[in-house]
Order: sequence, then structure tokens, then C-alpha cells
Amino acid sequence: MHSSLWAPWRMAYISALESQVNAAKASPPAGSPNFLADYWAHPDRDTEQQVIHRDTRGMVLLNRYPYTNGHLLVALGEPKPTIDAYTPPDRAHFWRLMELAMDLCQHTFHPQGMNVGLNLGRAAGAGLPEHLHGHVVPRWNGDTNFMSVLGATRMIPDALDRTFDAYRAALPQSLLRTGLLPG
Repeated sequence: MHSSLWAPWRMAYISALESQVNAAKASPPAGSPNFLADYWAHPDRDTEQQVIHRDTRGMVLLNRYPYTNGHLLVALGEPKPTIDAYTPPDRAHFWRLMELAMDLCQHTFHPQGMNVGLNLGRAAGAGLPEHLHGHVVPRWNGDTNFMSVLGATRMIPDALDRTFDAYRAALPQSLLRTGLLPG
């Protein structure tokens, strides 16, 4: 059974929050951390930063705080908050990188499923709302268990370095399968 609780007075509160966010956007804090921009600016640290693939427009990298083992992030180098803020060719390239990430995930870890998507805006869960990035999360039956539910703890069964090495080893074949060659 589904029920709804109507609270129309909450809209004033939500609107006030939106005004605060817009004011913050007008004058963002100096030195706001954007790890994706930092990773993009330092291709010499790709192994250290676990960037699996980089080309002239974007990158695929391992999420350091994964939901499940093998969780990948995809981002273009130029930070923009939404997909429609990019030019059509850049949008197309972003989705090509997402395809590469899905292929890597599928052929490296053989998950039973995948979550693929974007979190647009802080309210939608974006931890870095000023720099659009996609998530490719491999899933297996039972990968969320009592530890997640009761202990608010995720179980990641493999080390990030081993996961990175497995993805890097699979990269050449994924580039061939997706037709996304370095450039």
C-alpha cells in the first residue's frame, strides 16, 4: 500500500535552499577541491591516481570509494556540471567512454548486472556537482548484505590496486571491441 503525506509548506524551505545554492554558485569558495580536474591536469600520475584510460577528451578511472568491487568513473577533462553543458561532439565522446567503461567492467569482472548512470546535482547524490561524471557499478546477486543494511559498511572483496591492474590488462581488448582507440 502506498500513501502520500502532503506538506505544501515545505516548498518555502526548499526554495530558500535553492536560493542559497544559487548564491554559492555565483561566488564559489576559492580552492574548491575538484579531484577530477586535478587528475586531468596530471597525466604523469595516472597509475598513482588509478586512471585506467585517458585520451584527448576524457578518462576512465577507478573509484577510490567504490559501491562494489570494480566501480568505475567516467569524466571529460573540461569540468561542466551537466551533460547538456557540453558540445554535441563532447557529449558523444562522453557516452563512448561510458561504453568503454561498461565493456571493461563486463569483460574483466563478468558481473551479473551493472548500474550505469549520472548523479546530476547534489540533491541527486553528486559528490562533485560541478564536474559531470558517470558511474559504472558492477553488481552481483547478494553484493549488498547485512553489513550494508545493519552496519552501514560496504564489503569490497579485492584491493584497489589489483582491480586497477585487472582493468589495465583488459584495456587493449576493450579498446578494440568498442572502437575507441587512444587519440
